Amino acid sequence: MELNAYQQQAQFTDQVALRDNSALDSNVIVPLLGLAGETGELLSEYKKHLRDGKSHLLFKDRVAEELGDLLWYVANVAEKFDLKLEEIAQKNLHKTLGRWGAPGSLLTNFDSGYEHGESFPRKFEVELREVSAEGGTKIRTFIDGVKIGDDLTDNADDADGYRFHDVFHLSYVAILGWSPVIRKLLGRKRKSISKVDEVQDGGRAQVIDEAVAALVFDYAKEHNWLEGVGDIDYKLLRTIKGITSLLEVKQRTMGEWQRAILTGFDVWRKVLANSGGLIVVDLDSKLLSYVEADE
Repeated sequence: MELNAYQQQAQFTDQVALRDNSALDSNVIVPLLGLAGETGELLSEYKKHLRDGKSHLLFKDRVAEELGDLLWYVANVAEKFDLKLEEIAQKNLHKTLGRWGAPGSLLTNFDSGYEHGESFPRKFEVELREVSAEGGTKIRTFIDGVKIGDDLTDNADDADGYRFHDVFHLSYVAILGWSPVIRKLLGRKRKSISKVDEVQDGGRAQVIDEAVAALVFDYAKEHNWLEGVGDIDYKLLRTIKGITSLLEVKQRTMGEWQRAILTGFDVWRKVLANSGGLIVVDLDSKLLSYVEADE
């Protein structure tokens, strides 16, 4: 049976049918409470299964019954809010596949069709080196031996390693094929198409790139710098997808963002522990690697 057909037929047994918009609250609260109640019933059956084991002979039948009741209430709530189960299911699959599905083997190359001088190098090395400057310690960045950008500090009263945050942008390049900040530092803006140069590579895009790095850094600071963490909070990933929704990187999934973030912090922790170091960015392999000193 199709979900929309089930939803329509389920309404024939609705004892609290929606009569007018003014009664929406009173008509919706019943199925919402029903969802909570049936969830409790399902948990109760599992409790009996844990207690009685194989002697709970009807366990599977009871689970099926409770799931059916839950489905009825889900359909009823959807109907009350003028939603369709088919669309809800499709959107949910799209969301979960984006977060947990296998990564696509043919990611869109944002540099496709552009000349060498307007494209990211497919593989390059970045050295982050501590230097003494103006009475303090700063980080100087070299790409393939050439100094780029300004020397960086933590820009904070308490040293927290943000001076190495270019690592995060490099991870976005390696895994997402995207970073307006690194593109500018490399002098690889796509100026041949003025709209792309303005929108995708311009100042606003660079600010968003920096904002994502700062947002994730703040999150990581509260979660042991993501050491031992395998999954990023869904709300954080949804926020990142939201603030980048007008840029080309919107094509990247939550799962790809999660990998870029976790990879970036894995390398960042090594860079911080060693006060700098050499990093390899490989777009073809979608890898960001820290090169140990003795390699």
